[in-house]
Amino acid sequence: MVKLATARECRAYGLGGGGRAARGRWEYINAGAYVFAAVLLAGGFGWHLSAWSATTRSGLAAAALGLLLLLAVNAHDLLAHAAGVDYSLALAAGLDSQFALVEVAVPAVHFAGTVLTLIALIFFEIQMARGYRHSLEKHGLNMLIAGPALWLLGSIQNICQVYERANGHVQILQKCVQTPLLLGSTLFLIGGIINRHDIHSQSTSRSELLGRSWGWFCVSGSLLFVAAGLLNLLKVFKMQQMDGRGLEKLRGGAQERLNREREGKVPLILEEGRRRTPAPVSGQVPPPPAGSYKEAVVSGAPAG
Repeated sequence: MVKLATARECRAYGLGGGGRAARGRWEYINAGAYVFAAVLLAGGFGWHLSAWSATTRSGLAAAALGLLLLLAVNAHDLLAHAAGVDYSLALAAGLDSQFALVEVAVPAVHFAGTVLTLIALIFFEIQMARGYRHSLEKHGLNMLIAGPALWLLGSIQNICQVYERANGHVQILQKCVQTPLLLGSTLFLIGGIINRHDIHSQSTSRSELLGRSWGWFCVSGSLLFVAAGLLNLLKVFKMQQMDGRGLEKLRGGAQERLNREREGKVPLILEEGRRRTPAPVSGQVPPPPAGSYKEAVVSGAPAG
């Protein structure tokens, strides 16, 4: 249940190449959607800890809805940074390895981890509705470990960013977002491992597929994700106020090459504009000839 937390200048949140204001609104929507998804996850696992079976199923359904929303957030993060380099991922990633390992890889790893965790919850929902199945239980328990393991991997990649030009205040806010994401991912992974051990050590009924200890680990991790989401909103606000100044640019000459490619398209646009410039209409009065003021007055006087 994690997301990318970066301070790159080359990002373009928005649809259809909108203006700066539209891109800013979409970045706020992205950050707000993550907070809402984290709240759904925390509430869903909290309901799972209740004593009523109907509430348990609805709690897992709410958590699954939060994971679906997180899939959209991570896909949006990846597309926004790809659009920020005009989708020239080979150029940017080839010259700036950190861009490839963080801005491209982290959302992809988070997306894969969220898919695995979502499938695991769906498997457990099926078993609660239709009864115990050994194959679903086995795959579901393994996915509850594999999904958070990918979240933890992405969080480690996210927190290991090294910036050279970014503003110190923004970097502090960024670390404040990344630290609870790392801790929350760790709690989810520990909860999945403990739950698998508890289920395999049971010698009686298999009716309780998700233990209460797993639920408490997930609630604690989700609350950390909520805190990270709120701090991310503050970071986005600060980055919007900076208006691109003090943010990290592409390194290794990638920013310069990207700028040259963008500037190379401008003369073509200007030339096209010149071609569309209409010719002067016939009969139009030409400008007065160069000469003295007296000659200009005499040449412009009407005939008697």
